[in-house]
Amino acid sequence: MSKQREAEEAAIRERIGSIVEGLRAKDLDALGRLYEEDVVSFDVEPPLQHVGVDAKLRNWANVFAVFAEVDYELRDLRLTVDETVAFGHGFGRLSGKLKNGAVTEGMWVRATFCLVKSAGEWRIAHDQVSVPFDIATGKGVVDLRP
Repeated sequence: MSKQREAEEAAIRERIGSIVEGLRAKDLDALGRLYEEDVVSFDVEPPLQHVGVDAKLRNWANVFAVFAEVDYELRDLRLTVDETVAFGHGFGRLSGKLKNGAVTEGMWVRATFCLVKSAGEWRIAHDQVSVPFDIATGKGVVDLRP
């Protein structure tokens, strides 16, 4: 891998790592700076898609309304990087302490990020979070671990 490609991958890992920092700090402004204005998000929460940074931030605001303390873990992130487009996938888990005092370990989900380089900075243009489902029951399987 070239030094330029290594530098781009490091910048993307830092950008995605900023999601974790923003969630732990419950900082919507910091999170908003990570996304393209017209980001399309396929999140676990309805509807099927959330379009635009404001819609994406409403999802995070919903999380902050339920959690007193938020943690997020991202494992096994693999990246493919070009000059202006990159994508990555791994496993994420939102956990923490709920406002009612209960502690939740959360569930592992599959996470995909698509980024574009705009004005010299990597921003998330699309993300998708999903859980596998049991074909026989039609229910999500939320107890899997990476």
